[in-house]
Amino acid sequence: MSQAPQIKIPATYMRGGTSKGVFFSLSDLPEAAQVPGAARDRVLMRVIGSPDPYGQQIDGMGGATSSTSKTVILAKSEQPDHDVDYLFGQVAINKAFVDWSGNCGNLTAAVGAFAISKGLVDASRIPENGICTVRIWQKNISKTIIAHVPITNGEVQETGDFELDGVTFPAAEVVIEFMDPADGEGSMLPTGNVVDDLDVPADVVKGGSIKVTMINAGIPTIFINAADIGYTGTELQKDINGDADALARFETMRAYGAVKMGLIKDIAEAADRQHIPKIAFVAPATDYTASSGKAIAAGEIDLCVRALSMGKLHHAMMGTASVAIATAAAVPGTLVNLAAGGVERDAVTFGHPSGTLRVGAAATQVDGEWTATKAVMSRSARVLMEGWVRVPGDTL
Repeated sequence: MSQAPQIKIPATYMRGGTSKGVFFSLSDLPEAAQVPGAARDRVLMRVIGSPDPYGQQIDGMGGATSSTSKTVILAKSEQPDHDVDYLFGQVAINKAFVDWSGNCGNLTAAVGAFAISKGLVDASRIPENGICTVRIWQKNISKTIIAHVPITNGEVQETGDFELDGVTFPAAEVVIEFMDPADGEGSMLPTGNVVDDLDVPADVVKGGSIKVTMINAGIPTIFINAADIGYTGTELQKDINGDADALARFETMRAYGAVKMGLIKDIAEAADRQHIPKIAFVAPATDYTASSGKAIAAGEIDLCVRALSMGKLHHAMMGTASVAIATAAAVPGTLVNLAAGGVERDAVTFGHPSGTLRVGAAATQVDGEWTATKAVMSRSARVLMEGWVRVPGDTL
């Protein structure tokens, strides 16, 4: 019996922030995968190595975590005054599903560099030395992001001395501005409240109700107080990810929160929408030891935050969730703002499992409704490998 030979697809494997993903130029994908649909999803899943019932993605480029099971498709922008269209696909690990519903803030840091190196940014906009401002259209959520990419001798500079907790080696700093970062359409606070009572089954939370702040900024996120679920906010991955009951409770709260936010109509839909919303828990600033062994002092941070992604506690912090944290911190009375001291602020430094991160954000109230105007953070990015990925010809 003859078998279809493998096909080669030009690709670049990149780190962006604390994530890794496979980057493609839209025009390099097989013709059937250049448009949204089942063929595209099959190709990307096969590249990453999903679905994998073993949960390891051995037969693909994925790393069996939410931070490494990612794909990006870029093209010259069709939007006025933008350079590149950026489409992000979060590939499920153990099921046949690619989630196109949200952005990846970490991989955003690599978008500008890829766009420049692949000729998607007009040469007239790239300085010989200095900073190239790349105007990104984030197609998943229809938002503008500005990446400030360092250039040396006409090429992207990747090396440098900028250190990012969660990434072992220093690199060049990339400043990212998320413009009007409320995710998608609708209100930044979907219920209009800075704090809501979320009803959940009594076996999930004692009394069947828990205080939450739900926000659409960066990525839809549900915040809860660590103390309300028996945590301190200083937990590391080993403290959460080995506890199947705890993960199930988080997933149930996330599902009920998604319904209350209007993202899904029934909690059963949450299983096929793992990328959004995120769920996170917050606590006042506390001394703790990061996963690297680094001591984090309470005086260095404004609060502690831990967030889950794709059903597991994240090893650091998702870039889009960082935007949600900073925006919520800027709105008086949210659980995030209260954990950070309850004061007015336009930036916040929070502690996460790998260390700390500072993010600036601006939020204003117009006609009684809060809206975010901009969030700013620094990340880094680097090409890890470039060439071709191969998938069996019968994938299409």
